[in-house]
Amino acid sequence: MNLEVIFFDIDDTLYASSDFAGRARERAVEAMLRHGLRAAAEAVLAELAEVVTEFGSNDDRHFDRLLDRLPAEATRGLNKALLVTAGVIAYHETKWRELGIRPQARALLDDLRATTEVRVGVISAGITGKQMEKILRLGLTRYLDPGLVFITDQQGIAKTNPKLYRRAVAAAGVAPERAMMVGDHPERDVHSAHQAGLRTVWHRGQGKYSGTPPASGPDHVIDAIGELRGVLQEHYGLLQDLP
Repeated sequence: MNLEVIFFDIDDTLYASSDFAGRARERAVEAMLRHGLRAAAEAVLAELAEVVTEFGSNDDRHFDRLLDRLPAEATRGLNKALLVTAGVIAYHETKWRELGIRPQARALLDDLRATTEVRVGVISAGITGKQMEKILRLGLTRYLDPGLVFITDQQGIAKTNPKLYRRAVAAAGVAPERAMMVGDHPERDVHSAHQAGLRTVWHRGQGKYSGTPPASGPDHVIDAIGELRGVLQEHYGLLQDLP
């Protein structure tokens, strides 16, 4: 079966978002401690991890909620807004300095860009502005068909709903079986796309979802994004002139 379109998830597929977020949060906590926060770094990071779990990674008040949950002594006599701003600045400085796609992903995308056999898009869960910033900062625009960028917030459809994938393939003008979704989340990236009729690749890796197989699919399982090259060559006849 020929492929005409490959959709990629962004977070923890094209770049190691969980690792990056962990480092950025550490830098944020260090900044708040330097500006007077009175608490052990380990305890603050543990509390922050709970905040992110409870309110989701797209919540924009993580640091405010964190300070509200710490003992009163931790911030007594301090301006909480200053601490929050210090944390936000440190987080974003880390993002500007370290944000980048996996080297294997860049090599694969370079090869896909060099061929006219397949178009590349993204289907990503998150807030439109944040995900678009990632696309730009990661340098993905050079690889993407601009009409094949789908962010759940912008579309008004969650990744758990196969309608999102049906909309994406309709926009691409291809039959679902001629499109592929590559992602790390067993349900959002694999099961839902499989229900919509797309070919699916589970980027299992060593991430937080690696031990939870999808409810249906996948057609292929990879542990590193570079392994997708072999899948495309062996099963779909793509990139045949490349090693």
